[in-house]
Order: sequence, then structure tokens, then C-alpha cells
Amino acid sequence: MGIYTVSQLNDHIKQLLCQDPLLNQVWVRGEISNLTKHSSGHYYFTLKDKGSQISCVSFRSTNRSLKFEPESSMKVLIFGSLDVYTVRGQYQLHILDMRPDGIGELYKAYEQLRAKLEAEGLFDRSRKRPIPRFPQRIGVATSPTGAAIHDILHVLGRRYPVNVLLAPAVVQGEMSAPSIVKAIEHLNRADVDVIIVGRGGGSLEDLWSFNEETVARAIFESRVPVISAVGHETDYTIADFTADLRAPTPSAAAELAVPDSSDLKRHIGSLSARMGKAAIRQISDLSDQLDYLSGRIGPEKLNEFLRQNYQRVDELNIRLERHAGRVMESKRISLSGLAGRLNAVSPLSTLERGYCIAMIADGNRPVHGVDDVSTGECLNLKVKDGTILCSVDNVSKGK
Repeated sequence: MGIYTVSQLNDHIKQLLCQDPLLNQVWVRGEISNLTKHSSGHYYFTLKDKGSQISCVSFRSTNRSLKFEPESSMKVLIFGSLDVYTVRGQYQLHILDMRPDGIGELYKAYEQLRAKLEAEGLFDRSRKRPIPRFPQRIGVATSPTGAAIHDILHVLGRRYPVNVLLAPAVVQGEMSAPSIVKAIEHLNRADVDVIIVGRGGGSLEDLWSFNEETVARAIFESRVPVISAVGHETDYTIADFTADLRAPTPSAAAELAVPDSSDLKRHIGSLSARMGKAAIRQISDLSDQLDYLSGRIGPEKLNEFLRQNYQRVDELNIRLERHAGRVMESKRISLSGLAGRLNAVSPLSTLERGYCIAMIADGNRPVHGVDDVSTGECLNLKVKDGTILCSVDNVSKGK
């Protein structure tokens, strides 16, 4: 047997531990202490119980998939493999998965996720959509063998028969969250008006699938309004806060999803009765009005109305004729005055007084002065009753 260096000894111990199949996949329960969250994203802490402790390391790749935020003094279940940190000769637990252990720790993880999603706005009332008043097709994401689907179908059949599309989902256990997400996505691709997601009652661990972040985000991203119906009336899950409407039980979800046909029939009957009474009242009122009008337009009153208006038309005709006569007389006087003024400046009036107008015969141009004519030129003298043809013998200037 040779002499080992420290590194060789630690490497040999590491190989022995890592080759043991019982230590490669092991579940360990304990309490977190001395938790260090490195800037690299890796977690280093001690897992302890009342009598012992072990060093643990959880690398960033594992931490990204954790469904809660580890804290000191938190009780956890850890799945991992035993390893040796050869630099220090320290054996440690290499963590592959980590879960809260016990109701208190589950509730702490629940509160962490609720605070995170609330800060992101997944619970905002402003984004919640109304549930359709009269859905034609309802999608249900739940277990096909559980009591929830039977309760939902029973209530729907009693209240308001409607088409139901079931998207089977595992609602408890390791694969439940991915199964619920897949069912919601499937119903979003189908022709449904509203989706009911849920299951019957159970412990906090049984209902934990509906506290998973992936389920909450699938509900938030659904294009179809979602009703969450998980557990009993006192159970609240992350899915309840994210959904558009929370129902305390699956049966209550069915009641919230559809109206009651009996109530609708009563309402329709009430409306029909009110419409009948309103129609009878309207007919009665119109009949009374018709009788009143008929009394006002009887034969004698109609004849009297016509006589009065005949006389009124005659009076208006007389007034129109008088007014038209006055207007015509006024226009005639005005026209006569304008004609007199026009005659006063007319050349014809000048001819009437014994004057004549001299025009050059060849050009028919008026003669304005002696320069316009020459000796021997012919002139036309226009007088009141004709024209005199003459010739110019002599021209002299001056008066």
C-alpha cells in the first residue's frame, strides 16, 4: 500500500462515494441553516436536524427550476447525490431538486409565489374579463374520474344544458402541473366560451398543483375567460387569484358559468306579462284619443271648418288684388316719370322744336363743326318728318 497525497486521497474518497448507487439518488429531510446565495446564482448552506448536519450546494441550473425561494430555518426535502469537495476534503450533498417539507414550509412557499405574481400584476382586477352571460360551449380542465367533473355536469344539466368539452388533466402529483397547463392550452385552441379549471377538496399538498407558477401563468395567458374551482370554500390557491373568476367549489363554478333556466323562464314570463299589459294600456290610450279626435272632426264641424276657411281664402284674394293694384299703379307712375326724363334729353325732342341734324351723306357721320365738311360735299339734314339732301356751297367760320 503506497503513500497518498492529500489530493489523491480525496479523489479516491470521491470516487468511492460517487460510485455508490445508493448515494447517487438520495432524498434527505432537514432544516436549512447558514444559507448563502452567491452572486453567481449558486446556493451554499448546511442541512441539519437535531443530531447532525451536512454541507449542501445547489447550482444555478437547479435553482432556476425551484418553485420557491429557500430561506434559513426552512424545513425542506432535498433530492441529490453525495459528492466530495476535494479542495477542502469535505463531503457534501449536491442538490438536484428541493421542496418545502411540511404545511408551514408549503405555506411559506405559497406566500412567496403569491407576492411575486401579485407584484407582476397577474392578480390585477383591471385585466379580469367578464364571464359570458349565455355560453354555448364550456371547457373543463380536470380529472376525468374525479368528483369535480361529475358535480359540474350535474349542475349544468340541471340549470342550463350546454355543450361541455373535457380536457383530461392530472390534478395531483408530480406531473399534475404540466398536465393542467397542457389542458388549458388545448381548450384555448378549441371553440369554447369559458374554461373551468379545478378539482375537489384535499389537503394543501393535494391542491399544490394549483399553486404552481406554470399553472398561474397558463391561466393568465389564456385568451378564454377562466373560472378557478379548486377544493372547498375555505381553500384559496394561486390559481384562484389569477383566474378571471374564483368559485369556492366545482359545483359553484358550474352555477357561475351559466344562468338558471328556471330563472330565465320566470323572467321571460314576467317580461311577457308586462309587455301584454303595456300593449293593452297603449291600445286603450290610443282608442280614447281616437274617440276624442273623431268627436272633433264630425260632419257639422268639418263643414263649419270648410266654410270658415272658404271665407278666409276670399278675404285673402281681395287683399292680394288690392295690393297688386297699388303696386302696379306705383310702378306705372315711376315708369312715366322715367320716360319723361328720357324724352327731355332725346334728339327727337330737339327735332320737334324745329332743329335738324346734319349728317355727312357718304359716311353717315354727324357734323360737329365746319372742319368736318368741305365745299361740294353732300349732307343729309334730318328733320322731324324726314331727310333733306343738300350740298355745301361755302364754309365760313365764326358766329
